[in-house]
Amino acid sequence: MAERFPPDIDMNTPSIARMYDYLLGGKDNFEVDRKACNVLLERIPELLDLANGNRSFLSRAVSYVASQGVEQFLDLGAGLPTADNTHHVAQKVNPRARVVYVDHDPIVLAHGRALLSNTPETAFLLADIREPEQILNSSQTRRLIDPELPVCVMLVSLLHCIPDGEAFPLAHELISNLPSGSYVIYSHIVSDDPEAGAWVTEKILSFGTPWGRVRSPEEASVVFEGLELVSPWPNGHGEVSRAVDCQSWRHPGRDPVARPVDPEVKLWELSGVAVKP
Repeated sequence: MAERFPPDIDMNTPSIARMYDYLLGGKDNFEVDRKACNVLLERIPELLDLANGNRSFLSRAVSYVASQGVEQFLDLGAGLPTADNTHHVAQKVNPRARVVYVDHDPIVLAHGRALLSNTPETAFLLADIREPEQILNSSQTRRLIDPELPVCVMLVSLLHCIPDGEAFPLAHELISNLPSGSYVIYSHIVSDDPEAGAWVTEKILSFGTPWGRVRSPEEASVVFEGLELVSPWPNGHGEVSRAVDCQSWRHPGRDPVARPVDPEVKLWELSGVAVKP
């Protein structure tokens, strides 16, 4: 499989994008990625459900935002292409939807550009999301996204990959540049068990993989400051809007919950969709 990838790829250090691909049942990963995931799964088996649940949340959230009339999506930390990518979901609702994918991993770039070669309403940008001006001013972004119109910025399973001191200032800077009526789709790995969160963080860093940390639900929720959360209930019904476990956000047949019901689950993804007033 290695010959399918660019020659400068580091095949000796696990990549978050490739690890996520493995957890989703993909084939675009290396043995080092699989071994790293298996080490994590031995202690935190819910990582498998977490990854798949987060992907399903992305699809439901994108579909919702597209149904609200938003036609522009900026998918940050997009990861390796899989089934039901952002443009597939958004364009099912609105064929005019435009998507710019952003990631810093060259493997993601290679696969993304191959996937999008015949899709003019999408683009793939190799960039560090810690350089928002480069992203917003790139020719690919300017071609597809009108900064005067509402945009959906996607921060799905991303900020936990960025260290403290950078993650939330970066998010707030991006959001501050959005026009009124824009949306944010967000999920973040969290834990209410400090020991479990610290173990996952330390283990991933020990692989040599760039990473931030598992945060508490309260820490991860600050991204919503200044925004209006939409209801996590299907059809918008139910109690007050709040951030919830991603697997329960607008999931048919499930009530939204702040954390997984099973107390043995130590790790989940806090999620929400919010609009900028």
